[in-house]
Amino acid sequence: MHSVDSSKTAIKLTDSNINLNFGSDSKQTSFVADAFEFLGHHTSEYDMMIIDPPAFAKHRDARHQAVMGYRRLNALAIKGIKPGGIIFTFSCSQVVDKNLFHGAITAAAIETGRNVRILKYLSQPSDHPISIYHPEGEYLKGMILYVE
Repeated sequence: MHSVDSSKTAIKLTDSNINLNFGSDSKQTSFVADAFEFLGHHTSEYDMMIIDPPAFAKHRDARHQAVMGYRRLNALAIKGIKPGGIIFTFSCSQVVDKNLFHGAITAAAIETGRNVRILKYLSQPSDHPISIYHPEGEYLKGMILYVE
């Protein structure tokens, strides 16, 4: 198992948490690295991936670049996962709605040429209610993908 984050602090906390839960004999290895670069160099190693980047866009002006980032990151994941693999992919960018996120994932699948199926759509739990007057509050979204 690998954990990847560009934040050294996040990786230290990850390692500490893994050690607390599983001891020092864990099969987990952490990397302080850019996820795009890491996935570009580690192919066909994984049965499952969890793609959970920070918000790529915090305002509308960054929305297009965010969508392209989700497409690129997920294309790398789809290319790098073993056949029969499962990808949990997420977005917490408020200005990227679920339709744009779905489009980015679809574009990533098309780019890779692999057959990808959506097993489930994920959204924020009931402890994060969405005001009917503020649809942008529905910012947590995800998909579970099966990659043939």
